[in-house]
Amino acid sequence: MAKRRTAKGRSGPATTGKGKPAPKGKSGNGGKDGAGKKAERPRGGFRETGKMVLQVVVIFVIVRFFLIQTFVIDSGSMERTLLVGDFLLVNRAAMGSKVPLTGIRIPGYSEPRRGDVLVFDPPHDDTLILVKRLVGMPGDTLQMRDKVLFLNGEAQDEPYVVLTRDLDGADASMMWQQQILLGGPRDDYWPTRDNWGPLVIPPERYFMLGDNRDTSLDGRMWGLIERWRFEGRVMAIYFSYNRNSLRPFPWLREIRWGRIFDRVR
Repeated sequence: MAKRRTAKGRSGPATTGKGKPAPKGKSGNGGKDGAGKKAERPRGGFRETGKMVLQVVVIFVIVRFFLIQTFVIDSGSMERTLLVGDFLLVNRAAMGSKVPLTGIRIPGYSEPRRGDVLVFDPPHDDTLILVKRLVGMPGDTLQMRDKVLFLNGEAQDEPYVVLTRDLDGADASMMWQQQILLGGPRDDYWPTRDNWGPLVIPPERYFMLGDNRDTSLDGRMWGLIERWRFEGRVMAIYFSYNRNSLRPFPWLREIRWGRIFDRVR
């Protein structure tokens, strides 16, 4: 009885059926001892790490390409709404997203709205991504007189607009406007930066302007854009610093704390 208790108990050595001690390295698990079990653990650990990394990559791709995009302002065309050195969060899901490396586009849950600050691919340069304000919708009639924007014959109150005392000037690139000029093309039509129109926005086209009207290269020069060019709606500023500062480490010493987490309107 004592021997049987020893064989089944916790304190005595394991024995064979004949009462002899079992050979080293062998046990009741088919010949695999503790060392064998330990050798298998790293393989499972590597597998779990690989799965976790893959999940992180998939989540990043989904968020980056279909939900949220980041954007950095590097020009002053949208001052004072957006400053050079503002880091933006852009809602891609609102406008819809293109599936990378395909021609497929996932529909958005909303349509562009007049007054939206939007990120888009401009028609004049496929390498650029711009941020401007949507001011003209399909069917609108737009005109500018002495820097004042008129929508369907009514002057617009635009508190976000920045104007300077720069002299008005003609630009040959604005002659595209003849194509959508109210009443048709005219020989005496010579648009300038501050005086142009009235223009009738055709179906499925949109007109974009920068808030800093006297320095912005925008729809006045390069024309209208299609709906599919919109990348997303700007939501908020998640970080901002003075990129023009001459102090060392401006991203650390010149942070604009008052702009962080500001909503963009």
